[in-house]
Amino acid sequence: MTDPNRPNDDPANPAQAGEPVVSKPYVMPDDPEPGSVELLEKEVAEARDKMLRTLAEMENLRTRTKREVADAKTYGITGFARDVLEIADNLQRALDAVPAEAKANADPGLKALIEGVELTERSLLNALEKNGVKKFDPSGERFDPNFQQAMYEVPDPSVPAGTVVQVVQAGYTIGERVLRPALVGVAKGGAKAAPVSTEA
Repeated sequence: MTDPNRPNDDPANPAQAGEPVVSKPYVMPDDPEPGSVELLEKEVAEARDKMLRTLAEMENLRTRTKREVADAKTYGITGFARDVLEIADNLQRALDAVPAEAKANADPGLKALIEGVELTERSLLNALEKNGVKKFDPSGERFDPNFQQAMYEVPDPSVPAGTVVQVVQAGYTIGERVLRPALVGVAKGGAKAAPVSTEA
């Protein structure tokens, strides 16, 4: 009868045969292969670069969308405002058609009509201004082709050449843009206007 605590004498078992046991290094199944660390670092760098580019593009898109929404809010009524300016012009022409003496000596009916037209013009201009449309009158200012359109020159040596001396039609701006330039008469023959200094 064999002793259960005594190992079997099995010549196939090296531990029983007296041969030394050599242990092999254990390799983890997910250990990286040589050169794969550099490959992974390169992939991480590329992924980071793509992420940063995407974030930058999203920020640019957000900024551009915000600007476009603001522009649409400010300048969305441009076409409508241009059409309304014709009404303002006609109200002004109606008021200019009545001579100053006739206004002063007008009967109560005519005075009420004139006051009604003036009130209507003021209300229209106020409504336009609430929506960012402002009237400007460049009389006495140096001619600026960005805001005015010269219709003719006026010989007037009393003012520097290039000064707006007559306004045929008032101009309008919407936001920071010109909705309609002012139509003006510009002085010629006077002393040259001093250039505008851009230094602070």
